[in-house]
Amino acid sequence: MKKKLLWVALTAASCGATSEPPAPPAPPPATGVPVVTSTPVPHPVRVIQPMPAARPEEVGMAPSVLAAVDSLMNAAIANGATPGASVAIGRHGRVIKLQGYGNLDYRPGFAAVTDSSIYDLASLTKVVATTTAAMILFERGALRLDEPLATYLPELRQYPDKQHITARNVLLHNAGFRSFAPLYRTAQGREQYLRGILDLPLEYQTGTGTLYSDFGPILLGIAMERITKQPLDEFVRSQIFARLGMRETLYNPLAQSLARSGTGAADESMALLPRIAPTEIDTLFRKQHMHGRVHDENAFAIGGVAGHAGLFSSARDLARFAQMMLNGGKLNDVQILSSYTISQWTRRQADKSSRALGWDTPARNSSAGDYFSARAFGHTGFTGTSIWMDPERDLYIVLLTNRVNPTRDNQKHIALRRAISDAVNLSITDMPTIKREW
Repeated sequence: MKKKLLWVALTAASCGATSEPPAPPAPPPATGVPVVTSTPVPHPVRVIQPMPAARPEEVGMAPSVLAAVDSLMNAAIANGATPGASVAIGRHGRVIKLQGYGNLDYRPGFAAVTDSSIYDLASLTKVVATTTAAMILFERGALRLDEPLATYLPELRQYPDKQHITARNVLLHNAGFRSFAPLYRTAQGREQYLRGILDLPLEYQTGTGTLYSDFGPILLGIAMERITKQPLDEFVRSQIFARLGMRETLYNPLAQSLARSGTGAADESMALLPRIAPTEIDTLFRKQHMHGRVHDENAFAIGGVAGHAGLFSSARDLARFAQMMLNGGKLNDVQILSSYTISQWTRRQADKSSRALGWDTPARNSSAGDYFSARAFGHTGFTGTSIWMDPERDLYIVLLTNRVNPTRDNQKHIALRRAISDAVNLSITDMPTIKREW
């Protein structure tokens, strides 16, 4: 029998047989030791409900915000910031803007961007997939933030400088790892990357500084695979994306690792290709215009599924995720996380760093702009993606671009992110909008 398309399989999984999720866990004690140990059981078949929409004035925003966002997006595309972009903006549980702009690529023949166009999320993977998975395992008592990662990855015990690194250190980016190294030149697959990262000397003693790094999330992703005895992509699909109805969120759209083994999986997933935004023309490593395969070189060499990068998604899917986070871990009748866990993990953890646990918070010159509240949290991705949520304003903004197309030297998206953020926040009419003092 002819194999089903990957997209069909993913859609079926999103609506598959499942059972009601357990009640949200009680808040963990002050020590951070989780108290929930139950494992979710499957939940019943449910119809995926669309996100409700509203006019801006129905959710305390000026109607002019729609034209302002349109103007900013169209000007940025005309100025070469990106060939196209997709935006999702929502407040008080309803979507006020869900729209695509421009085209997927500058080359002729590529489709116009829509709200369901699929973008390489780059480092949004760290929060949408890896951090959310860590929060789930934390609530179950399977992952302890202040336990050495060596508990889950015994290989760390052979490295005196790394044997005491914890999940908390990784999530706060203060483990001591360097920000980047081209391990893809010599390493391939999880085991080689695990050893390659551990062999790298630390940049500073664990806990004494903050340096944003991909290597901690890579290790955390591998650790969670050991804990769950599942590949990371399977765990997040079944426990997060399928339950939220995020049907356009997946790793390896072209199933590159399976294609290498001769299974023909790449042919099965070709139906997705016209909806995926190409990223960079890679002249050094893969010698191709990256399209449907992860842009990040290290994630590619690992196999396309990694803790730091590899996830692809759409604006309308990320609107569902953002609303779940603002709802205290729940979307419709599905509870993914407890509100207590979300509030604790998304707050700034120290005065000298903007970092929350996995997430970031507004800082000077950040993509959050100048008007999100101190309770806002979000993240950016190297390919030109960003997501910001603000519990105080009950607001989220998702912006997906492929600004690295055709080259990563393009930095025009930075101003666009801030301009969109400020325009949306300044449109709020039912509460004061105050510029943050940095």
